[in-house]
Amino acid sequence: MEYSEKVMEHFTHPHNVGKMDDADGVGEVGNAKCGDIMKMYIKVRDGVITDVKFNTYGCASAIATSSMATDMIKGKPISEALKLTNQAVVEALDGLPAVKIHCSVLAEEAIKAAIKDYYDKNGIAYDAAQFREDTCHYEHHHG
Repeated sequence: MEYSEKVMEHFTHPHNVGKMDDADGVGEVGNAKCGDIMKMYIKVRDGVITDVKFNTYGCASAIATSSMATDMIKGKPISEALKLTNQAVVEALDGLPAVKIHCSVLAEEAIKAAIKDYYDKNGIAYDAAQFREDTCHYEHHHG
């Protein structure tokens, strides 16, 4: 299986790894299929993600995408972080093997879960549709 140089770089030296005791939001997501678990911590000030950390138990792709995703949302407004897609992360890593694309979805989900946690803790109203599982795109109703 071929991993890009960027994937290997983020896998062997992931950025923003660790725990955050005073996080404003924590999101934990898992993928039972491949046993990957990801925990994302964010610090927020004035609607901007000032710091982000993650812990991932999983394959190289899951770790590399978490690392790249945290780089991409650090210092960005929450509204922008919510728009981050796993596709954008995969592109930033110069691609992933097709069988590993599902691992990259975890990073996107973990970020959303952490932001949702932040909103919940602070009583901030949000559009629940933003945090819905993305399954609706794949269901085709034939009438």
